[in-house]
Amino acid sequence: MTTNFYIPEDHAPLPPTYAEVITTACDYCIVACGYKVYRWPIEKASGGQKASENAFGIDFPSAPLQAWVAPSQHNVVMHLGKPHHIIIVPDKDSTVVNKMGDSSMRGGLLAQKVYNPATGTRDRLTQPLVRIGGSLQPVPWDFALDIAAEVGSYVIDKHGTNAYCVKTYSYQYIENTYAITKYALRHINTANFSFHDTPSDVTSTPGFRDAGFDNFGPSYDDWGAADTLMVCGTDPYETKTILFTQFMMPAIQRGMKTVILNPRETAGIAYMKKHGGLHIDLNPGSDNLVIGAILRVIMDNGWQDDEWIDKWVNNKWESNSGFGQGTRNTPWQWRTTWGKFQTDGFEDYKKWNQAQDEFDPKYAAKMAGIDVAKIYKAAEMMAKPVNGVRPKTSIGIEKGFYWSNNTANTNAISTLATVVGAGGREGRVVGRFGGHQRGGQSGGKLPRNKSPEKLPGRRRRALDTDRYLYSGHTRFAHVIGTTWIQSMCGSQGLQKKFWELVTSNPHQVYSYDKQEIIDTLKKRADSGGMVVINQDIYLRDPIGAKFADIVFPAATWGEVDFMRANGERRLRLYQKFNDAPGQAQPDWWIVGQLAKRMGFDGFDWENSNDVAEEASRFSRGSRKDFHMIKVAAHIEGKTLHQKLREYGTEGIQGPVFYNYDTKKLVGTKRLHDTEMTAETLAEKGLANGPQGQNVLKKQLTAFNSQTGKVNLQKHPWDLFSDFYAWLQPKEDELWFSNGRVNEIWQSGFDDVERRAYVQQRWPENWVEIHPEDAKKRGIESGDQVMMYSDRVANFKDTILGVKGDDFQFSSLMKNGHIQLDKAAVTAVAIVTSATKQGALYANMIDMRQPSNSLTTRVVDQISGNYNFKMGVSKIRKIGESKYKHEFRAFSFAPRNIV
Repeated sequence: MTTNFYIPEDHAPLPPTYAEVITTACDYCIVACGYKVYRWPIEKASGGQKASENAFGIDFPSAPLQAWVAPSQHNVVMHLGKPHHIIIVPDKDSTVVNKMGDSSMRGGLLAQKVYNPATGTRDRLTQPLVRIGGSLQPVPWDFALDIAAEVGSYVIDKHGTNAYCVKTYSYQYIENTYAITKYALRHINTANFSFHDTPSDVTSTPGFRDAGFDNFGPSYDDWGAADTLMVCGTDPYETKTILFTQFMMPAIQRGMKTVILNPRETAGIAYMKKHGGLHIDLNPGSDNLVIGAILRVIMDNGWQDDEWIDKWVNNKWESNSGFGQGTRNTPWQWRTTWGKFQTDGFEDYKKWNQAQDEFDPKYAAKMAGIDVAKIYKAAEMMAKPVNGVRPKTSIGIEKGFYWSNNTANTNAISTLATVVGAGGREGRVVGRFGGHQRGGQSGGKLPRNKSPEKLPGRRRRALDTDRYLYSGHTRFAHVIGTTWIQSMCGSQGLQKKFWELVTSNPHQVYSYDKQEIIDTLKKRADSGGMVVINQDIYLRDPIGAKFADIVFPAATWGEVDFMRANGERRLRLYQKFNDAPGQAQPDWWIVGQLAKRMGFDGFDWENSNDVAEEASRFSRGSRKDFHMIKVAAHIEGKTLHQKLREYGTEGIQGPVFYNYDTKKLVGTKRLHDTEMTAETLAEKGLANGPQGQNVLKKQLTAFNSQTGKVNLQKHPWDLFSDFYAWLQPKEDELWFSNGRVNEIWQSGFDDVERRAYVQQRWPENWVEIHPEDAKKRGIESGDQVMMYSDRVANFKDTILGVKGDDFQFSSLMKNGHIQLDKAAVTAVAIVTSATKQGALYANMIDMRQPSNSLTTRVVDQISGNYNFKMGVSKIRKIGESKYKHEFRAFSFAPRNIV
């Protein structure tokens, strides 16, 4: 029997002195390390080992910490139609982000993602495809665009704008996200719209929005400037490596304490524990209880930051102010003034917390499955003064935390942050650590008034695209750069519905005649079926490979000039350095061509800079406001992209201001900077208020509320408790959760599917199980197992809430809106104590065996987000995998080794 094997190359060329140097940034995690691309024609000589013979200017073999090139950092690409060598290496001259040229293993492999038909990227989409006779056939751009535009227009005219769904990424590049949202929200004006990580167009962290915290207010330096850092729902080492190694590890070595909320102990968590970190290994979904109990201990001891609270917390009148007497019909308005969450300041919150039995530390500890002493210890580490001096505490959260009881968890953590004085001060910040880079720029606003969904009262909620499709209302699904099915909850049930609406519909295309194709697809939409078009760089299964009627090939990183920001709002130009494969085009071009064919104006862009310059005015006042870069560029006779290119790999942090006196652009280190000096404001040209086209919003020196103060919110357990009680593992069930490992980026489209080493390391889906749970079931590392459940609760229809508890889980069950589906996925078992006893932990998205099949398709009743990290599953051995007795693939060594 043979398994995957990987034999690495042992040499790579050095760039010659005449190599072109192009700046870019990593395309993967939120950190966005700076990189340089060295490019030279393949027919010319490469560099030599002497310093005078190579672009690095050093002798090889190089000394430690000097420049070097790994074979994985080399590739051959097409540039201007001719083959060129490229070397892509971290920028060793950088003084920010990846200082001195550090990188994660994902970033270190960037050169391998670039199209080269001799590598695993050979299956890039290179021309438009139309499904004819069940097979995707290559066609010209005009042919595919004409069909998509005419059928899309027909669906809108015949069935209404909400029949046209757009499911797209939220994070990619500013030029693309602006064009897509302008098309979908401003021109089609559909409410049937959502981003890749949620079924509705809603905020991912409602508690942060309602308190007044920006998700990405902190700078990277802030994560290492605290006395105590709380890390919730993530391991920064596994998911955003350089943030951990460059900013957090040095601080931990200097004595920064850490408190970690996570059911799982991974490499970074093990490191923090070794250096005195407190690991609260709680059961999935119990975070709200633990946070509430920590808050109670802090308040019972009088450890709250009274000075900060007195100055920066709203009372009830201040929370209500500025709204007038009309309907508070935006989510953040009704949430912050609804009695279920609103407080009259700190004392009112304290009274409420102490009245909640579930925040008693003993009860919270029991529900969380932890030692109650950890709750008291966390409170001390975060808030107890030492010799009369309060500890500086910061709090960072990620998806494991906010995708399990979304509203209440984010409300709770915002309140904890405020009570301990974390806001916008150095070493005292609160925010997201981040997942994707921040490339979103809205070109339109969701027409929420057109959504058929409503919470009790006059509270219109964003349309749930999964439920709307499941109910049969979506007739045209336009899917852009996302694995819609696998990335949503209850994914096997969702895939079955796609099959019913698309594949099993009798109206299938068998003609090469364009008009016949159009007529057939119109008939499918009219019959209650669905037409699917897909834009992507690879043909993903099943959304593209099985269901798409039309596939558009997209151009991506390195193939077009693009703009994007990282997790500290640092804007960079990701420069083009090679030709896109075949006829692939950027997403902004594709939707522009569709828009013009559908009769929409304002899409006559000639290049990506045109899109960026149009988008700039819509960024004004936002966290990554880049409008003034365009203003400065035009004053200097340059384009926006040309000006941003001058900032190289270091970029500039948004929001960006232009000082009309000094003629300089000035970035912003952190938001909510309550200690910003007059000198800093003067440097930005804001000493006497905003000049020219600068926009000064309160988020710069205060918080995102009507008054600029924080809204201290309640976080009631009873909105979630009935669902949590129903979901509790029964009989032989275990908690089921999922997440990432360092080697795999998101759906694995670059690594698991196309990189030989990662394919060898993770050749199949996997699941971690605690030794005690494994022993009871006769499971060993390397066994093939099946995870299965007949309790996958799925919200099956679109409803209009009337009564106050209509969206309460128990009411949904009682009223017949929930169906219990079955789901099963197979995996290779990894027996490890890194995973909490009583819980399974699997890969976030294995495209072949999606773990989200086992998580419930029931949204948070307030926010509309899924609880991606929560499910239950049984598990049984079905045999031994081929990896159990050979050691070429699948390391079963624990990851929590320091």
